[in-house]
Amino acid sequence: MTKTTNTGSPSKRQAGVLENLRPLIVDVAVPLGSYYFFKGAFGMSTFAALAWSSVVPAVRTVWGVVRERRVNGLAALILVVNVVGLALSFVSGDPRLMLAKDGAVSSTVGIGILVSVAVGRPMMTAGLKPFLVKGDAAREAAWERLASGTAAGSAEFLRKERVFSVIWGLMLLVECVARVVGAYTIPVDTMVWLSSLLLVVAITLGMVVCGGVAAEPMACLITDEVRRGEAGQEEAAAEAEREGRVAVAA
Repeated sequence: MTKTTNTGSPSKRQAGVLENLRPLIVDVAVPLGSYYFFKGAFGMSTFAALAWSSVVPAVRTVWGVVRERRVNGLAALILVVNVVGLALSFVSGDPRLMLAKDGAVSSTVGIGILVSVAVGRPMMTAGLKPFLVKGDAAREAAWERLASGTAAGSAEFLRKERVFSVIWGLMLLVECVARVVGAYTIPVDTMVWLSSLLLVVAITLGMVVCGGVAAEPMACLITDEVRRGEAGQEEAAAEAEREGRVAVAA
């Protein structure tokens, strides 16, 4: 029996991964990278660096609304975070308030993620998909069937997709609360380094929890759907062969 799966050449798989990662690169990495570049290389103020790094997400958001008639979730979220940062950059003087305001970024991202789940467009999917499909054409097709609701495991797949984003949203909100509470209850010198540690812990916990609760089950569902697709192709090929033999015999 011939196996019909065609994963493609390494160059094609790499191109698939890059294509899936493109939204993360353009909507997240470019704005964040440009912020640190403007601030570090050019010595810009926080306000100026945030303003210039908002250009790409602002253009992407407007382009999505005008051309595609939809809101680009990642670009819009980064834009909102930058706007919040611009507003908070005027807050100064109280060192505890300066530490607490950093939590506003986490809370903005967390709320944005939860809202995306509520409207049926889980925002964290864009970051999860490349790691599950791995640039493989068969897994990409299986993902699309599961996400469209036409596959046997679609209901469970879509539920896990929502859970993945919900966990990240809640984790960032908890990190925000911890940071604000710490800013007003822990010595400032301690909170300066602890603030960064809280974010690292939140991200690590998010990866671990989401991996076990959502990402791994979704990967298994994709694998099962790939096998179903292969079985269906083999059955169709066998049926076509049988019909061909009947036609020849007739």
